[in-house]
Amino acid sequence: MGRLGTSDYEDLRNARILENQARMASLGLHKTASELRSIASSVKPTNLRKHSKKDYTLMPLRRSDRLKHSPTATANKRPNRVSLRRSDRLRGKEGGVSGESVEESEESYGTTPSSEERRPANMPLVKLGGLELQLSPEYSAHRCDSKGRGSLYDPVYGICCHFCRQKKLCGEEDCKRCSNLDMDEPCIGKTDCSACHSSNGVLCRACLMVRYGEEMDEVRKDKEWMCPHCVEEKGINPYWICNSSLCLRKRKMVPTGIAIFRAREMGYKSVAHLLMDELQRTNKVIA
Repeated sequence: MGRLGTSDYEDLRNARILENQARMASLGLHKTASELRSIASSVKPTNLRKHSKKDYTLMPLRRSDRLKHSPTATANKRPNRVSLRRSDRLRGKEGGVSGESVEESEESYGTTPSSEERRPANMPLVKLGGLELQLSPEYSAHRCDSKGRGSLYDPVYGICCHFCRQKKLCGEEDCKRCSNLDMDEPCIGKTDCSACHSSNGVLCRACLMVRYGEEMDEVRKDKEWMCPHCVEEKGINPYWICNSSLCLRKRKMVPTGIAIFRAREMGYKSVAHLLMDELQRTNKVIA
């Protein structure tokens, strides 16, 4: 089989290439291109900087005036600074506060000094240094939109629920504390443990019903009502435990999350009843 010859298209293409090369040679473009290549190769770049890595170990670290305890930090400190509420544990103190810190807490908003009578957990005292605050008509109109957990978040007058951690004004219509901001009245939308009077026993209406199956109106009438922490500590019901995520993690237990739907499908009144039954069955298997 003989060798195939080139097609007409290739012959035409090669002829055009030769024609273009001859035209470029007549114009002197080949010589110009070679001169430009030689010039570009002979010129060395002078504006390139050699990269050098900085050694930060030899440089002084930046510190703020507050960390260096310099006198400028104390000089620039505002004299009439309003202090936020801080517990004795965070202030590094034990067993009460000194006279200077008590005076400061009375001028700014904060909790009562340790010398005053202990108040219920749903009636904490808040001081604002003589300021009188009240809810605007717009806020008052929306306060009772949600009766379960309340609709208005208030970082000062709100009382934090132990389970949902929502620091809101309650949604009860006849609550004098949340409607009039009267600190001498208890919040009827939050519970108070008759034994410990601590924040562990503060629950809103919705969490009380969903997590423990109890009604706020019945708990309010029961002056001997106790939170799950005290019920377990006093041995009344060792399986009636607090099922908040914080307390379950302390027990090395996985938080339940939104378990009310699963509990009701299984026939339980609340999440606490479900956990109580599971703990009883677990202890029987271990025994």
